Amino acid sequence: MGDILPGGGPRPRIAVFAGPTATILNTPDLITSNKARSLHGLPPRPSQFDVLRPQRLAAPVTVYIEAFSAHPLERDAAHLYAPPDGWLDKDGSFHNEQPFDDSTPVYVVELHPDDGPYPLPYMARQANGSAWEETATTPFAPPGDARQTFYPDARRLYEDIERFGLADHGSPVELGSIADFDFFRAAPSGGYTADPDSERHGQDFFVYYPYHLQSEPGLTNLAQATNQVQAVLATGEYAGAQWLEGSPTVDETLYWLGLMVDTTVPLVGHAAQRRHQSLSADGDRNVVDGVKYIASGVAVNERGVDRVGACVIVDELVYTARDVTKVDARPGGYEVTGGHGGVVADLGGYGPPQLTYLPARRHTHCSDLRLTMLPKQVTGVAGTLDTGVSLVDVSTKDADGLVPTAMPEVTITKYSRYAASGTGSEGPPAPDDEVEILARIKANLAGAPLAGFVCEGMSPFGMADPTRNAALSVALFAGMPVVRTGRGNTGGMAYRTDPTFISGNNLTATKARLLLMAALLKFGALPPAADPFNPTSDERAATERAVARYQALFDTH
Repeated sequence: MGDILPGGGPRPRIAVFAGPTATILNTPDLITSNKARSLHGLPPRPSQFDVLRPQRLAAPVTVYIEAFSAHPLERDAAHLYAPPDGWLDKDGSFHNEQPFDDSTPVYVVELHPDDGPYPLPYMARQANGSAWEETATTPFAPPGDARQTFYPDARRLYEDIERFGLADHGSPVELGSIADFDFFRAAPSGGYTADPDSERHGQDFFVYYPYHLQSEPGLTNLAQATNQVQAVLATGEYAGAQWLEGSPTVDETLYWLGLMVDTTVPLVGHAAQRRHQSLSADGDRNVVDGVKYIASGVAVNERGVDRVGACVIVDELVYTARDVTKVDARPGGYEVTGGHGGVVADLGGYGPPQLTYLPARRHTHCSDLRLTMLPKQVTGVAGTLDTGVSLVDVSTKDADGLVPTAMPEVTITKYSRYAASGTGSEGPPAPDDEVEILARIKANLAGAPLAGFVCEGMSPFGMADPTRNAALSVALFAGMPVVRTGRGNTGGMAYRTDPTFISGNNLTATKARLLLMAALLKFGALPPAADPFNPTSDERAATERAVARYQALFDTH
């Protein structure tokens, strides 16, 4: 677990994973300072002060700091202070004794490169001598003409937090003093592009800024990240893990990891609504709270086993990953979904974290979907709706964990009233009207042997219109399970009204998609009917039996 803390306990070691499109790992554009502009004859920016950016000194330097300049009322308490180190006269000469009444009292300090970064004016310019005004050389420049604003991993983020962060009573923020950290790049937001084996934008790292260069990770990246988290935590060296990702999706990834990763230590995620180093950056505090949560041991039982599961820690609250979603791009812009709790601990105030309740859903080491329990092979489906659907073997797990190319494809379809063609009593609904769903079924049969659908239907029951239901019935009798969920942030349960469909309980559509992906890796495809448009009573009964196994997972995870 690491070294011993002053109190006598072992110092926890925490694994920190850098995820994609993470504002928490993003920094404001590096803009050329007025100091540099003045030095090189460039037009100045109109701001009163230069923005100072953390940078490292190349050599030691002696600095004279004006005494009583840290606070407007500091001089009022001058009688409480020791004498300054000396005085500077009007010519800038240093004196050990006060030479004149109007000389400036100063403290003398020598700054060293190994002190860490210091806030300094940003002096760099573009190669053509012009000032940097944004992160790219020109607006909408290609990747080769744009700098990166995201950190490649969290190492510099944690250094900055501890170097420049202030605890509430003026002491340094405690990170390295209470835990050791190892940093991993699971699906990072920044990449190394100048190396001989340079990383590829959109394949090895995933950014959203500059906005015209946005990239998104795929199922392959999710499988690889899952395998890495499992392998790291399986070493037994870590007291917990922190996952850093973009705020719109961090809850999805943490829910997935909570289903898949077999671990007994806390697994927490963090995001930010504002970039690191920007005004009132919230991500820094979220990271500190995550370390506080893991190091406190509040999440584990008397045997040291996590009892909460995967969580998202933001805005001084600990949410279960299953039950939280982002609703607005501001601090405090997270809400509990499903209408039945979701906040498991409080981190506000000056006291230790307090657990408020324990979730009833299965997670991590007690999940029926954890990676160590999944089979190495399941059956999928292939063929066409015209010539027939058959079962095929799919290798889903190997020595490295999940097989990235075997990851299930689950599509979300959303019900809304007033479709192009209504359905009345003239005849049965025609699934052919749902061209998008049928096209996805055909594409899945051609290239995705493990696939399914989530229908976000009425709130809370998950029902859709008869035509959409008919098209989704074709999917499930072609071997693709279908989950029904309520619309948006439903507070009620999607009850079972048809035993061939899976009820999504109180899950959102995005969370139901992830649970269905995991369930497909455990059970494989449903048994296909000879004619998915017209299943027999025996085929329907076989589908109902297979769906019941899925339903048990949705009722407990």
